[in-house]
Amino acid sequence: MQIKSAEFLISNTNYKKCPLENKPEYAFIGRSNVGKSSLINMLTSHKDLAKTSSQPGKTQLINHFLINGEWYLVDLPGYGYARSSKTNREKWQKMILDYIKNRNNLVTIFVLVDSRIPPQTIDVEFINFLGEIQIPFVIVFTKTDKNKQQETAQTLSNYKKKLMESWEELPLFFLTSSETKYGKDRVLDYIELLNKDFKGQMNINN
Repeated sequence: MQIKSAEFLISNTNYKKCPLENKPEYAFIGRSNVGKSSLINMLTSHKDLAKTSSQPGKTQLINHFLINGEWYLVDLPGYGYARSSKTNREKWQKMILDYIKNRNNLVTIFVLVDSRIPPQTIDVEFINFLGEIQIPFVIVFTKTDKNKQQETAQTLSNYKKKLMESWEELPLFFLTSSETKYGKDRVLDYIELLNKDFKGQMNINN
């Protein structure tokens, strides 16, 4: 897939105010400082589409972007930012959960995890939660350029072992680097494939 256009549409705190559910939608989420904004900018070839920051917890809203005029990319707030107040964390959690459970055109969630560190409880719990409520998702390992190849392979192996404690079949994985653009084509080709399925389902329903 070639990204020809990417434009910011709207930010809000309520899924009911999101754009019409007439296009396939893909949400990106992960722990604070996982490299989410950098990955979004890399995928869309727009340097400043999603605002990056050295300070974790910058994204605090549901941010919608229209890609190629055909599908929505959604930048969700990161979870697990301990330095935020408990009230804010609870507010963000409710906002995210309401969105995930009620957004009918949400095709897949891309759960970002840092390839440099071992499985974190908060990531595993969130992944298992998505499975429990039957929300489609894939796992995206970020910052692979910061590792040696064998270190990334070890992290991937550790995640597989951890998830097999709860899963009969492992979810799909992608390895990415915002710096080298590694994994870009694989992620975009996957979205393109799902877009075709979405359109086919829309035609059946109509």
